[in-house]
Amino acid sequence: MSILPLMLASDEELDARLKARFGLDGFRPWQREAVRAILEAPFHALVVAPTGGGKSLTYQFPATELPGTSIVVSPLIALMEDQVRGLEARGISATYLASNLDVEERRRREWGLREGKFKLVFVAPERLANDGLLAKLAELNPPLVAIDEAHCISQWGHDFRPDYLALGRVLETLKPKRVLACTATATPDVRNEILEKLGLNAKNAVVILKGFARPNLHLASFEIDNAAQRKKAVLSTLRDALGTAAKPKGGGIVYAATRKATEEYAELIKGTGFRTAAYHAGLDASDRAKTSEAFASKKLDVVVATNAFGMGIDRDDIRTVVHVHPPGSIEAYYQEVGRAGRDGQPAHGVLFTASADIALRRRLIERDRDGKSDAAQIERQWKMFLDLLRYVEAGSCRHDFVLRYFDDADETLGGCGHCDVCERLEADGEGERKANEDDALVVRKALSAVARSNRRAGLRAVVDMLHGEVSAKQKQFGFIGLSTHGLFKDKDPEWILKLLRRCLAAGLIDITTSDFPMPYLTPIGIRTMKAEEPVRVMPPPTTKVGRRRSADSSEKTQGMDGPTARLFEALRKTRTDIAQGLNSPAYVVCHDKSLVEMAKLRPDSRAAMREVHGMGPARIQSYGDRFLATIQDTR
Repeated sequence: MSILPLMLASDEELDARLKARFGLDGFRPWQREAVRAILEAPFHALVVAPTGGGKSLTYQFPATELPGTSIVVSPLIALMEDQVRGLEARGISATYLASNLDVEERRRREWGLREGKFKLVFVAPERLANDGLLAKLAELNPPLVAIDEAHCISQWGHDFRPDYLALGRVLETLKPKRVLACTATATPDVRNEILEKLGLNAKNAVVILKGFARPNLHLASFEIDNAAQRKKAVLSTLRDALGTAAKPKGGGIVYAATRKATEEYAELIKGTGFRTAAYHAGLDASDRAKTSEAFASKKLDVVVATNAFGMGIDRDDIRTVVHVHPPGSIEAYYQEVGRAGRDGQPAHGVLFTASADIALRRRLIERDRDGKSDAAQIERQWKMFLDLLRYVEAGSCRHDFVLRYFDDADETLGGCGHCDVCERLEADGEGERKANEDDALVVRKALSAVARSNRRAGLRAVVDMLHGEVSAKQKQFGFIGLSTHGLFKDKDPEWILKLLRRCLAAGLIDITTSDFPMPYLTPIGIRTMKAEEPVRVMPPPTTKVGRRRSADSSEKTQGMDGPTARLFEALRKTRTDIAQGLNSPAYVVCHDKSLVEMAKLRPDSRAAMREVHGMGPARIQSYGDRFLATIQDTR
């Protein structure tokens, strides 16, 4: 199929080419936008879309349309092998160059490139440091260079790889007309850094940010300090999501912060009957490859891993991703948890945290292979971890929190209705509370206790001080005689710990970098304690989070007049029809509280629909017109 004047190609013509080449019926709107940006003008694009969202098609399709051989920079051999297999299965010639090839095979593939036998060649970034190979690739005059996992170029990102820093120089040597960078997670700062380091014009390059909303994911976070209880909770989470070990409903990934923890949890889970393996950088490359292949081919049910695992894993039935320890950033967390539920069916992302995790993460941030420390990088990574703590302490929908973090306001859900925060707020019949004077006093009391501790003890000891514990350690630290001792004696110690962690996440408290980290007030924390700054932290709710009992239709319509109740039932039917068409649960479309408000408010336009609880831009764009038609037809 020869390339046509693409500026004149209609969407139907592009879809026809896609069908002929890849067997797909059509592009997603954002994929079409990326393909047009590459094939037409401005020829430079940055695509930020979630794991499994279809980013690879945005460079594979243009490569088949363009004359010559396009180059794809990819960081993982397994990922390259998988894409080459997929392309060859569709009759598209492709190859890769990586360190696992012997000399004879590498020469054979390089000869094939010179002869023009391949439409795509995948190259590991470290291979491009070889000037000889780079010169050979330049001779191809590649029409397109695509850079996968482009966030690895950011020195401040969660997955920095030094070889990516050289890609700007590589592009100068290859001189492609078209450049596409792809990543699953990138904040506005990282997006700008990608464009800058690659030498792309930020004003002309198209930045496409789509597909972050994952309403089929049940997100939840639990604080469990006791190690034995946390292990029980992990096993319970896996059983709930996967069912029995004899007949699991899908796969699960458990992430841990250290190699030792992965080995411990792998043995624990294996003891329950699930086919389980550990995965971390300390294992042989061949063992890691075997584990990846076994999990992808469903010969393993669960993998317990450090963050070294997951990139390029093509398995759509992962029912749960469990974090035993919090990762280093929201970017890392959302990329990892996004590996669950890629089939659109319900899946769970469960994050466990404990007070000791804060000190652990600080040590991991400061650890350097050469034993050196970069103060600026440590500070930046610590800030990213504090952003994750804010997610943990979130007082509003977890999905919307993440979407706002990535500056993807167009996809906010207006409340997913089923994360642990939405469930609590709906069960309590409240939205997000606003801080009042009583709340401010509570926060200032907590800050006073940290100030009085004077870097003598850890967070737990400060909790015990506020709770009024009388112990040898409290006497040793000199806490019993302080005015702050017992200020919160009527509160649960876990509630006090949550309060201190919220202050830490808000930047009012920091911790020392010593072997035994101790909290202290930051400058803004001191000013807040003295009432020189307003309190911008909400104390934790005192009510326990519980899963609400689902109400039947008659309960939902109590108190409604006849027409409103009839409209509510009609809206429920419309939601059911939409969900069945998507082969998704009803809550993915919207939850009952939204339908109740629709029935009462009777919005008559998309703009009016924005006033309905839980109807954010993404839901209105996808389903709003169907609900508006139901409202119009039900009189």
